[in-house]
Amino acid sequence: MCGIAAILLQPQARPEWVWAELRATFTRNLVYHATRGRAATGVGVMQQNGQALVYKIDVEAGEFVQTAAYRDVLDTVNDETTVILGHTRLPTQGTPRNSNNNHPIEVGSVVGAHNGHITNDNELFARWALPRMSQVDSEIIFRRLAALSPLDDHYLLNVNESLAHLAGEFTFLAVDRRCPTRLLAFKHTNPLNVYYHREWGALIFSSSYLFLRRAFGHNVSRQTLAPAQLLCFDALRLAATDGLPIAALDL
Repeated sequence: MCGIAAILLQPQARPEWVWAELRATFTRNLVYHATRGRAATGVGVMQQNGQALVYKIDVEAGEFVQTAAYRDVLDTVNDETTVILGHTRLPTQGTPRNSNNNHPIEVGSVVGAHNGHITNDNELFARWALPRMSQVDSEIIFRRLAALSPLDDHYLLNVNESLAHLAGEFTFLAVDRRCPTRLLAFKHTNPLNVYYHREWGALIFSSSYLFLRRAFGHNVSRQTLAPAQLLCFDALRLAATDGLPIAALDL
């Protein structure tokens, strides 16, 4: 299956050495997941003002992080950054030669990364009369999220209702330009672990618990996100919540 590597950042000034550690940790996290998918690699950076930059190509992660374009994307990470989102792809549907099939996937205002395989995507695209830009099954998740408003008081309930229609295996992270400080996380059957680094003001996600343990030592307590639980984290409230989600809903 694919690999997900991400950091949710509380927007704030940091010493340059912390920025260097954050970028290096994200890069190591991404490269570590090459074993989970070598067909394509991608990265997306979201800013607090809703601007997003995505770069993805059909190479494995070790080669990807050596490109000038990757370094240029990471150079945009600054005091206003809220999310760095990475993905390594093992295709189940859709050629990696078509960039639209690779992750992070951009659909309208949503940028997301998925690990798994949706088996009824064709049926749902037809049922909901949604446009389609790619061949990949993952698009149905983010296409549906883009049709919902993250500013709605019942947003999680609306997302929950949509996810209930999906068949297959899916774990994903998604951020919406309309509410760029919030990160939506859902773990179904595929792995997703998280570690809150208080000193950095950063919540670090990885498909591999072992990576987090190796990166941060015995301070890492295994946070196996509960299966079939939809979680919403807010970059602006990481310190106040000690890295915990601001809202949670069982599917």
